[in-house]
Amino acid sequence: MKAAKFTIVATLCFIGFNRPILAQNNTDFNLETFIESLFNLQESDINYEDLYESLLLLYQNPLNINLATTDELKSLYVLSNQQIINLQTYIKEKGKLLTLFELQLIEGFDFATLEKLRPFVTVNAKDAIADNRPLIKRILEERNNYLIMRYEAGLEQKRGYSPKENETDNRYAGSADKLYLRYRVSKPGDFSFGITTEKDAGERMAWQPKNKNYLMDFWSFHFMLENQGKWRKMIIGDYQLQFGQGLLFGAGLSVGKGSETVNTADRVTLGIRPYSSVLESGFLRGAAATYSLNKKLNVTAFVSRLPQDASIQDGAETDDFNQFFSSIQSSGLHRTATEIANKRSVVETLLGTNLNLKPNDRSEAGITLAANHFSTAILRSDDPYNLFEFKGNSNLNFGLYGKYNWQQFSFFGESAISKSGGIGALGGFSTNLSPRIEFAMVFRNYAKDFHSIRGAAFAEGSRNINENGVYWGMKYTLNKKFYLTAYYDTYHFPWLRFRVDAPSSGKDYLIRFNYNPGGRTRMYFQFRKETKEVNAALDEMNDNLILPGTKKQYLANLEFAANHQLSFKSRVQFSDYEINYQLTDGYAFIQDAVYHIKDFVFSARIALFDTEGNENRQYAYERDVLYAFSIPAYSGRGIRNYLLIQYQASRKLELWGRIARTTYYDRTEIGTGLETIDGNKLTNIKLQMRYKLQ
Repeated sequence: MKAAKFTIVATLCFIGFNRPILAQNNTDFNLETFIESLFNLQESDINYEDLYESLLLLYQNPLNINLATTDELKSLYVLSNQQIINLQTYIKEKGKLLTLFELQLIEGFDFATLEKLRPFVTVNAKDAIADNRPLIKRILEERNNYLIMRYEAGLEQKRGYSPKENETDNRYAGSADKLYLRYRVSKPGDFSFGITTEKDAGERMAWQPKNKNYLMDFWSFHFMLENQGKWRKMIIGDYQLQFGQGLLFGAGLSVGKGSETVNTADRVTLGIRPYSSVLESGFLRGAAATYSLNKKLNVTAFVSRLPQDASIQDGAETDDFNQFFSSIQSSGLHRTATEIANKRSVVETLLGTNLNLKPNDRSEAGITLAANHFSTAILRSDDPYNLFEFKGNSNLNFGLYGKYNWQQFSFFGESAISKSGGIGALGGFSTNLSPRIEFAMVFRNYAKDFHSIRGAAFAEGSRNINENGVYWGMKYTLNKKFYLTAYYDTYHFPWLRFRVDAPSSGKDYLIRFNYNPGGRTRMYFQFRKETKEVNAALDEMNDNLILPGTKKQYLANLEFAANHQLSFKSRVQFSDYEINYQLTDGYAFIQDAVYHIKDFVFSARIALFDTEGNENRQYAYERDVLYAFSIPAYSGRGIRNYLLIQYQASRKLELWGRIARTTYYDRTEIGTGLETIDGNKLTNIKLQMRYKLQ
């Protein structure tokens, strides 16, 4: 039996290694393209740095597929529940995989799945061998040990950097340069240590320990140990949490609605995760630990004390508070006198615990309790839509979550209550209706007075509040070349929202046809339609009526590899938006090319765009330097292009250079306020170095 298995596996390896799409060179795998397959067309400038970093870390430190847990496999957003069950059954019955190409012997796995999965997993037997060297030696000799330095700047001068014309003029405190430095050494399942620091454009560099200024404006640090006896994870510094469906703690990894319509419906409990992004809000700072009471039961305790930016106001005109602020300022920018004054003016303290029970790979249950306290009270404006928003100094959340796999079905859910008495809940299931059809369904109901400060569960809105809805997702695989994904989501907002002066509803659906005729050619066509009720101005008096606005989006994408060195991607996207019988539209034509020669990789783009109004802004992913994730908005009429050069100078040293320019043909001035540029061109350069210490 083993001899026969070895012969089959050897044949699969020979076939696989002769397929150009699976070349081992890191540059042959485009992580941006993979992430793009998970998301819908973007509608706002969202930073996906957390997700990008998580996948990139897995890319550089792949999971051992023979040892990976169900949650670890699900967190890749590649495999369905049935595929994971089939994989685990195969390993149990046939033994550990000898090569990844052996996956094609497992029911439900095809070459397209293998292609997506392969960058993030391995069958390296060394991963199963315990490393008994001292911790300091493991850290110093770890190969995933690197330093990154990045410089970024705009070439055109913005008003904020020009000389003052008089004493009352406001200007930025620092230079237009943006600096980034990062050091990290990590080994999944063992340890992680990292320091990240950044100075944004316009911020000043100053060494003023008394004012808590240490040269760069933002610093982040973490040190985590894993699997130290019964201590599963211990971390000090900056971190995030992911429990259940993310209703209370979502760790910034929410994928939401996109072209991957089934595998992203269910979230997984990852517990404590190091934080090394430069987003200056949304994380925790302090300490956390997970202790294994037994093989099935873990308890996690966490504490955080995080200073955050806010504009403190005098509460003399209110009867409730002496001082208050209306919201946390999440931009992280400290360039002007006002922004500097708001820096770290509010301190949020958080205490909590989680109890997680996992009797087997098919079931899970957990309890989460967390208490937040702000040094200054939150009090939003007295606009009607803020009537049920959180106010005061403290909040308390208690939540329950669970998951159960039964035959072809995977059921999941979470519910929680906040100090206000508001309840949030979601539940759903995913299943394989047949070998070719996958299906998922998610129900959600978040009360208008449910307050979850760090929640990131499935939702149409950006927060888990004032919303209920039902989501259906489906994937149909016709054959190895063609598959279809689709979703339909309907939702309702029971109370008013910002710029929506009445309870409102909406719905949207997406359908995407994917066709891969050969190893060097891929294409897809996507259509999305969304109808959402919003305020509509009826006359010059600006009297508003709630009317449905309908947006349609069309996208066609073709990727072609001419040979091992040269590949192209052509993309056309178009949208139109109609409200109150007024129709606007926008489009973008995008052409990419990537060329590999020896130790160089050249990536270039030219994009033409013409859009009307904010609703028709076009968003498109761009290749960028390592650990940078670019999704610019094409707005107005113009052309955008960029050139990215990557050079592998040696085994340890890697260099990047990038220049991007947008030229507008419908304006002679770009931006507003201190960001104003006199002219119609916007140019940005980036230089980056990564040095591997091992």
